[in-house]
Amino acid sequence: MAKGFGRPGMGGMGGGINMNMIKQAQKMQENMQKMQAEMEAKEYTAQAGGGVVSATVTGRHEVVALTIDPEAVDPEDVELLQDMIVAAVNEAMRAAEADMAEGMQQLTGGLGLPF
Repeated sequence: MAKGFGRPGMGGMGGGINMNMIKQAQKMQENMQKMQAEMEAKEYTAQAGGGVVSATVTGRHEVVALTIDPEAVDPEDVELLQDMIVAAVNEAMRAAEADMAEGMQQLTGGLGLPF
């Protein structure tokens, strides 16, 4: 007979793993997958340069829209426009990451899991 099986106090599962814990873990995994799909479908928009550049990304970190006010286009200062685009995209990405982290925190109840 394998160690731990058939001994008193071992619960028949070789160390006390119970079906309730397994069911809870499966439910948490299902909830995490559902939440991740919802987050990936969400869109996050951020602006830079006082709103002259706007970027929209999905939770999958894909840029889906970029809006540039024509007044922001200065042929003499293309570098400024590039910087504003990068800033808007990065801020939208940070918003997506923060939302995902917050969702995971709520879902796991602060268990300290690496998500």
